[in-house]
Parts: sequence; structure tokens; C-alpha cells
Amino acid sequence: MPQDLQAAIEAYLLYLRVERGLSPLTIRAYEGDLRGFATRPGAECWATSPDPAIAHLAALTRPPRALRPSSHRRKAAAIRAFYRFAYADERIDVDVAAALDLPRQARRLPDVLDAEEVVRLLEAVPMPADPPASDAEAVAVRDRALLELLYASGLRIGEALGLDVRDVSRDGAFVRVIGKGDRERLVPVGEPALEALDRWLDEVRPAWAARGAKARGRPGTDDALFVTSRGARLTRMAAWRGVQRAARVAGLSAHVTPHTLRHSFATHLLEGGADLRVVQELLGHASIGTTQLYTHLTGERIRQVYARAHPRA
Repeated sequence: MPQDLQAAIEAYLLYLRVERGLSPLTIRAYEGDLRGFATRPGAECWATSPDPAIAHLAALTRPPRALRPSSHRRKAAAIRAFYRFAYADERIDVDVAAALDLPRQARRLPDVLDAEEVVRLLEAVPMPADPPASDAEAVAVRDRALLELLYASGLRIGEALGLDVRDVSRDGAFVRVIGKGDRERLVPVGEPALEALDRWLDEVRPAWAARGAKARGRPGTDDALFVTSRGARLTRMAAWRGVQRAARVAGLSAHVTPHTLRHSFATHLLEGGADLRVVQELLGHASIGTTQLYTHLTGERIRQVYARAHPRA
């Protein structure tokens, strides 16, 4: 890798971390995209011509390395953003970014459950009538609380799993969320979700958290809101498996994921007449354009209902 390119990449990653406040996961993705570009033949000309970047991106469209359009667009966006930084930081004299076009982004509407399907999904994880008497019932209490929260508040799965107990206001009926770019927001939580969280926090979590503290050999418990039976913070994979189990029991599509509940949350709010700006704030979107995707989705659903219900449609 050319030394001046390596130095520019390191400066850009520092800028993303310190000034933009991006998450470590996002920064690692940028780093992988840029290092893949920087190690290709011809990268030594990166500062004077767009040709190395164009050749690199073109190679990613050909077998056996052909990427999906969404992945290819992401890598192109990462390289163009890096070039914009390098030009603004006076590391290069040529505005290379101006010569780099992003591939056209296909509009893909997210999978959404209707209200009845959401109820089926939630009720596929039944709450025990009494305090749980087995590990299976305890897991059900936790998974039901997580599912209820995801739908009630439209959280990203990473946001939900990143919550600590202190982030939940049971009296105020809201959660404090740190979203993308370290942006903080307060999101309301509905009564069914609060009831499920109450049972989790009162009946199961204390014992599991104490078990984890004992295993670690020190007093106190982990602050995580959602934990495993060993007291560790719940992982994305474990959460995904919980959603998949519920979807199978409910007889729903295998494509149901934690993010499906976020999409359903936004769509149902808009269908119920919620203001687009309010939905943007609840979702934590930096741009209203991202939220507007759901207006296209609700329009499509309206057309489907019309075609199904009107006798002369």
C-alpha cells in the first residue's frame, strides 16, 4: 500500500471516529472497503487520477468477485467519501470524487408484517401465568420482552441490545437510546411492552445477572438490560434466533428478522396518520429521505388493499 494513501486512510478513519462519531462497526466496514482499494495494482496513482478507483470498482462487478448491487454501491460510496475528505484536507490536489459516480440504487421495499401478523408473532412467545418455573419459561419471558420492545419503539436490534437497565424509565414509559452517530433520543414504550419488561426485570433478570456476577467472581451485576442465563449481554445472533423461533411458531415467513419489527412499527404509524417528521425522530433517522421510504411502502399497501377489496378494481 502506498505510504501516502495509508496515511490518508488512517486520517480519514480518525475523522470518522472523532468528528463524525460513527460506531466501531461502521468504521471497520469503511476500513475494509478502503484497504481493499488501496492494495490493488495501480493504487500508487490514487492522488492524481480517478482511474484506480474506477478500475477497482469495475473489478468488483465481474465474476468471481461480483458483488450484489447494494454492496457495490456501499463500497463506491466509501471510496468517494474518502476522496472528498482527502481533497478537503488538502492531501490531494485533484477533486477525484467529482469523477466517481455512484451506481444507481434499486428501490427495495422492506418486508413488513400487518397488525394481525405482529400479534401472531408476539403471542407465539407465550408468557407463563406465574413466575417462570423452568429455564424455557424464563427464556420466553425475556424473548417476549425483547419482541414487545422492538415493535413498541421501533428500535434497531443493536440499539435494543445496547440498552442498560438505567435506560428504561418504567414510570415515564420511555427508553433512552443512543443511535447511529451517538445521537440520543427518547422513545415512548407502550403498555404491553412495559408489562413484558416489568416481568423480565422483576422475575428473571435479577437471578441471571447475579449468576453472571458470581461467575465473574466480583460483586454487582452487568448493567445490560437483556442478558443470557449466564448473565452476559444478549448477542445479536441469540436475538435473531429468538425472532426466528417465534416466526416459525406463528407460521410466518422465514424472512422475519428483528428489523422486520422496526419496519412494521414505522409503517403502522404512518398508516395510522402519524406525521412523517415524528416517525423520523422516533426511528432516529438523520435524513427525512430515509423515512420517506415508508411512504412508498404504505402507498403500495393501499394499492394492494384497493385491488383486493374494490369490486371493480
